[in-house]
Amino acid sequence: MHLSSLVEMVESGFDDRVLLGDENSQITGTEFGFLVRLGATQVHNKYASVIYVGENHPLLPVGLFAAAWAGVPFVPVNYRLEDRQLRSLIERYPNSLVLTDPLTADRLIGLSPLIFDDWLRGLSNIDLEEVGPIEPAENDDDVAVVLFTSGTTSEPKSALLRHRHLMAYLLGSVEFGSADESEAVLVSVPPYHVAGIANMLSNLFSGRRLVYLQSFSAEVWLETVQREAITHAMVVPTMLARVVDELNGEVLATSTLRTLSYGGAKISEKVIRAALEAFPTTGFVNAYGLTETASTIAVLGPDDHRAALLSDDLHVQRRLSSVGQVLPMVEIEIRDEFENVVGAGESGLIFLRGEQVSGEYAGKSLLDSEGWFCTRDQGSIDVDGYLYIEGRVDDTIIRGGENIAPAEIEEVLLAQVGVTGACVVGLPDDEWGQRIVAVVVLDAGHFVDSDELREAVRATLRGSKTPEEIIVRDSLPHTETGKMLRRVVQSELLARGGGTQS
Repeated sequence: MHLSSLVEMVESGFDDRVLLGDENSQITGTEFGFLVRLGATQVHNKYASVIYVGENHPLLPVGLFAAAWAGVPFVPVNYRLEDRQLRSLIERYPNSLVLTDPLTADRLIGLSPLIFDDWLRGLSNIDLEEVGPIEPAENDDDVAVVLFTSGTTSEPKSALLRHRHLMAYLLGSVEFGSADESEAVLVSVPPYHVAGIANMLSNLFSGRRLVYLQSFSAEVWLETVQREAITHAMVVPTMLARVVDELNGEVLATSTLRTLSYGGAKISEKVIRAALEAFPTTGFVNAYGLTETASTIAVLGPDDHRAALLSDDLHVQRRLSSVGQVLPMVEIEIRDEFENVVGAGESGLIFLRGEQVSGEYAGKSLLDSEGWFCTRDQGSIDVDGYLYIEGRVDDTIIRGGENIAPAEIEEVLLAQVGVTGACVVGLPDDEWGQRIVAVVVLDAGHFVDSDELREAVRATLRGSKTPEEIIVRDSLPHTETGKMLRRVVQSELLARGGGTQS
């Protein structure tokens, strides 16, 4: 099944229902379908893909579905990347319609960007009767969405999600038209995150009005929930921690918020307990998934959250630190280092299989001959079927739901005068999931100020990639072949309480 089929379903099922927009601007299912068709006529046979670079936009789904209808991929790019990397990613996809916001446009000179609002206004000049409407694309094996994900190297990888993967996720987890007209979802997760794509698709499919938060702040988020009578929302753990801090002990018992989903990184039990107390009438959902699995594959639902909060049973309490139970359309195995399936409670690598599992990057599939995908997450499943994530087996740092490659930070540090070695690791953090710590080796007799090194990283990359701590050592551990023993460094820092800031 192809995403273009959703457009026709939305038009017929929600013709006069408001599906997009806040109190200032709203469009119905019929209007949505008309805009998608207009957008597709502009893209069809002219562009190879549609790239979006910018903050959330109220009508962002029009861009994605116009691309789908025209049969080209939708490629959301992280606008927070530094200019060189941002341009490099866009240039991977030549002959693309590049849509952006006014602030980001100034950074894309030479790439012919088009302001999203200007693009929408331009669609009104298209006469469908004159140009002739195009037929929707139908091949469900075509690439629908490309998401860039950081690995252990500084060069982001292009993760491919085909129409069949996204539709398998939708059909397996959401009932069409299951929302009533009063329901509205607040989307604050950015579009370059798989959760942003999944939120868009699943809520349109259910018939729930989408309200986009342009950029996140706890104060604006809370105001929007109240003003727009938001019934559903999805945040990453960092956002939830800031909302809890903003409330400062206040309880929102009268909130319209029925369901609050969170995911993207590990959350501290302290934060989720505080959130449950701050929203006593809200159902909490922990959604675990990956870019390569087209979003959610396991869920810890509202009943489990409240039961864990209220129970005296330590076994039940512990479920707050789990990601719940695996959805029925996905198979899971926990395997040891020899790829043998382990028993309940035993740790190992998480492998997944199912129709929504892509496991594909540009030019390469990571699925084995039987369709299994190794997530590179370490975890275990208890006797009751609850999945616990114990960390990454690779080196990726997940900070605030963002994947950060240590290599690109190390590259900046090694470029500084006097620095001869650098190792960047992630250590546990209650608010951010992980904090960034850098260990550096200096030339003999050379002194480098830690603040200067941190500022160099901030100036080259951005604030979210700046190490919280920089520790100076005489040497770093390596294998005989010269490979950095990053795990050894991380273990040593954990053993000494995270180290001390130099």
